[in-house]
Amino acid sequence: MEILLTILILTLVVSLTSVLTRLSPVQIPLPLIQIAAGAVLAQPIFGLHVEFNPELFLLLFIPPLLFAESSKIQPKELIKHSREIISLALVLVLITIFGVGYVIHLLLPNVPLIAAFALAAVLSPTDAVALLGIVGKGRISKNIQEVLEGEALMNDASGLVALKFAVAVTMGTMEFSVHGATIAFFVVALGGIAVGIAVTWLYGKGLLLISRYAHDEPSIQIVLMLLLPFIVYLVAEHFGLSGILAAVAAGLTTSRIGVVHHAPIRLRIKAKSSWSMLEYVFNGMVFLILGLQLPGIISESLIRAENDPLVDTGSLLLNVIWIYLALMVVRLGWLWLMRLYSRKRPGKHPMLFAGYKTRHMLLATFAGVRGAITLAGGLSIPLLLPDGTPFPGRYLLVFLATGVILFSLVCGIIILPLLLGKNVGIFSDNRQKEEEAADLFMAKMAILSVQKTEQRLLRARTENLDNELIMETGARVIGYMRHSEEDMSPNDNSLHMQRAKLERTFNLAALNAKRAAIYQMRARQEVSDETLAKIVSELDVLETLIMDSR
Repeated sequence: MEILLTILILTLVVSLTSVLTRLSPVQIPLPLIQIAAGAVLAQPIFGLHVEFNPELFLLLFIPPLLFAESSKIQPKELIKHSREIISLALVLVLITIFGVGYVIHLLLPNVPLIAAFALAAVLSPTDAVALLGIVGKGRISKNIQEVLEGEALMNDASGLVALKFAVAVTMGTMEFSVHGATIAFFVVALGGIAVGIAVTWLYGKGLLLISRYAHDEPSIQIVLMLLLPFIVYLVAEHFGLSGILAAVAAGLTTSRIGVVHHAPIRLRIKAKSSWSMLEYVFNGMVFLILGLQLPGIISESLIRAENDPLVDTGSLLLNVIWIYLALMVVRLGWLWLMRLYSRKRPGKHPMLFAGYKTRHMLLATFAGVRGAITLAGGLSIPLLLPDGTPFPGRYLLVFLATGVILFSLVCGIIILPLLLGKNVGIFSDNRQKEEEAADLFMAKMAILSVQKTEQRLLRARTENLDNELIMETGARVIGYMRHSEEDMSPNDNSLHMQRAKLERTFNLAALNAKRAAIYQMRARQEVSDETLAKIVSELDVLETLIMDSR
């Protein structure tokens, strides 16, 4: 009962924080409000306590969120920016682990170097969800956004795999060697990707088979789709591979093989709404849980620091700032080196870094905010070594990881809007132009298809249809499309916008009237509940299509 009540409270608070963000006169990113709400709920007056289990957290929240994010990305976009993403998600992670790890060891000499590397590995993953909560949609250029999202998807895995190696060496269960660690890393990473692709491909075939026998019943397929990220994660982890990369690969494979895109319209609409709700709730809960852990982590760390003669309590907060600055310096330095290399050796297809100006460099640097993966990684560090002695400096590592998360969010809130300035609509305008070009091309292809269908029907003469009726109906449909095509002309888009708005208004008015009419008929007992439910469901689908249209 207590677990159910906690889930209900967290879900309610997720919704309330979203409302609070919209009502607030000052623009505060939603992740920060949710972290603050979690910290408030953790106070004794509310008595809400959530025991944080890192393994359960990684299984419950991370696979579906990464799956949902990666399913929105086309594999060709990742391939196009593969060099940039690998340089940030793999090479930069390794540089961060060794570079920032040495800085941590210098700041805290009583923390062993390998434990400092473990903290640096925890701090290496970035959080695209937190970044989106800070800057919003459409404010960062498409190319930079794609690189940052690709980096965030991949460096979660590289950071956590590196953390496992560092912890294993500290625990004495693994002998470190550069050659062995490199081979093990690629086996874990590539194996996870292979599992994600293979399981998703087989899963997709199974879904098509089930769809055939279930008569396209949306509920069955949606439930099975929701289970997919958990299945690939568990399968990969069972074989000692990267479950996170398996979930990412599953999302990319899903978008590639078109399991949902080729499904019936009712399934696509319901699947989209289900995933949107799941993302919304899980993203909110991740930051709420982060906030719930803060008071306990901070108070316990400060108490331990007071009793530790080797630690200066007053310098802990200063160490958080120094570590964050080290992360930013390493990131900025690597971006600068990549820009220099890209400009000196551009080749046929120069990397995106070659076109970075100073503002882009700073933007990509401070966009590297830390989030839930960092917290989960920090808390996953074992309490004890195999001989029963405490893991060296664990409470310090957890405190510093938590402090860097908060400080990176605060710095991102202050610095990123300044770097972005007031150019809010530039990139959304580019997207609008792409949409207009797509609409124009689709209209031309649609007209061609209608003409071919008309000719086929005229030749077939098997439908018992009058030729004049076929030609009249085809001409009416083509005439409407040609009218829309003229409205979408790049020379004058205002007429198209006005017509679309009016059509949406009229269609919604008609749908609302139909919905009211069917409810009146049910009130007069002229139709059954089953008929009412079926017709209302169809009207809801139509309304969704109208509301989603531009």
